[in-house]
Amino acid sequence: MKIYMKQKLWLTIVSVVFSMSLWAQTDGKKVKVFLSAASQNEMLVEQQDIVFKQDLETENQLICIYPEFKYQKVLGFGAAFTESSAVNFMLLSPTQQQQVIELYFGKSGIGLNFCRTHINSCDYSVEDYTYVADGDVELKTFSIDRERKNIVPMIKAALNTNPDLWLYASPWSPPAWMKDNKIVIQGGRLLPEYYPTWANYFSRYLEEYKKEGIDFFGVTIQNEAKAVQTWESCVWTGKEEGEFAAGFLRPTLDAKGFGETKIMIWDHNKERVMERARESMSVPGAKEAIWGIAHHWYSGDHFDNLRMAHELYPDKPLIASENSSGGPMVGAENYWNSVERYAKETILNFNNFSSAIVAWNMILDQYGRPVHNVRRATQPVSPVPAGGGGGAPIVFHTDNKELEIRTTYYTIGHFSKYIKRGAVRIGSSTYNDGVKAAAFCNPDGELIVVVLNTNGRDATPKIRLNNCTADFNMPAKSLLTLVIPPLGSSW
Repeated sequence: MKIYMKQKLWLTIVSVVFSMSLWAQTDGKKVKVFLSAASQNEMLVEQQDIVFKQDLETENQLICIYPEFKYQKVLGFGAAFTESSAVNFMLLSPTQQQQVIELYFGKSGIGLNFCRTHINSCDYSVEDYTYVADGDVELKTFSIDRERKNIVPMIKAALNTNPDLWLYASPWSPPAWMKDNKIVIQGGRLLPEYYPTWANYFSRYLEEYKKEGIDFFGVTIQNEAKAVQTWESCVWTGKEEGEFAAGFLRPTLDAKGFGETKIMIWDHNKERVMERARESMSVPGAKEAIWGIAHHWYSGDHFDNLRMAHELYPDKPLIASENSSGGPMVGAENYWNSVERYAKETILNFNNFSSAIVAWNMILDQYGRPVHNVRRATQPVSPVPAGGGGGAPIVFHTDNKELEIRTTYYTIGHFSKYIKRGAVRIGSSTYNDGVKAAAFCNPDGELIVVVLNTNGRDATPKIRLNNCTADFNMPAKSLLTLVIPPLGSSW
């Protein structure tokens, strides 16, 4: 009993000393604050520093941070190199091209480092296209020459500015002759006899891009694997994705020298993430073949579905692979709705175990073009459709040749500019359901806290860390990033 009491006393002393050490490291620390608010005309504006001080009493309006609770690692942030974006990029002057690359990938910009592109055409291409002639099972005619004109130069420009850029690619549809409906649109399925050819198609794509000095971190098996669309689409069951990954794609990539290329499944809306993962992973060999699970945001919140997928497969990273919201300009009517939607999605994705967040198009024109996704099956493909497309963080006005930086750019920047690859999400809690927060510890020990106030009133909450608090102003309808310098402890 005496030995037990001594051990307990020793543990208590160690705990108290450790706690006092953390308090001493935190007390007096200055915190940088960056603010965007619906009441402001500018976004991501640096505010006056706030300072931590010892506080054992405050209980109300607290945002609490717990670095000792560690969750998933952050892989990065990005957007998509679509053909539409690349076509607009190539219309820019050399000075504007460099401006866009610096805005997205440079140290003075928002530091994107985890980006997507497409295999064959997608809805944001000028028209339907594939890389081979009809019926070419041996892929002798395989060529990415079309993409060497626009997508390849844009990716190379990004890599020149940020060599640590990771890329992944997604197909919207196999060539029509490989499918049961014989068209690239309106869903359809890949015929089983073409599974080997389609797996080789992936490897040929990676080989051709490698010749250009462009390597890929990963691929997804299919964009929106349940969608039947009026643009390029193809339907897969979860079982089919598992069978293709385990029996065809993984063995082919391994044999062709792409053993490090990751395979992701689903690449569709969150409401079925857990079920689709479970269905695919049930295939023998699929768990070993499949690296991660990609998801979109179009069917509602369903953040609990992400959490359940993580609980079932904690070793399979979750990737938010397409969040398409360009957002109107600051000062435009209802512009804050776009900011709030994107920020909420990002915070809650992270808080439910996502590891990367990727936006959709990088650059569109003022009408959301070029895009051919407005046509129907009976309509001809047109490079200039009658309708328009969606938004993008950066818009190129073709009439006056000017660039416009839109709200989503700054919203992404609240996260991507400060949260580094390799950061770990850490514990956090907030005092009000209208206040969303996510917290991270960067590899160097710096802490990043992103706070979204969806309430319609100003507040003066405190951020609480290691029995210290710091007051800050949080305007109604605002988004803040707080940067806490390293405290000299690894927790």
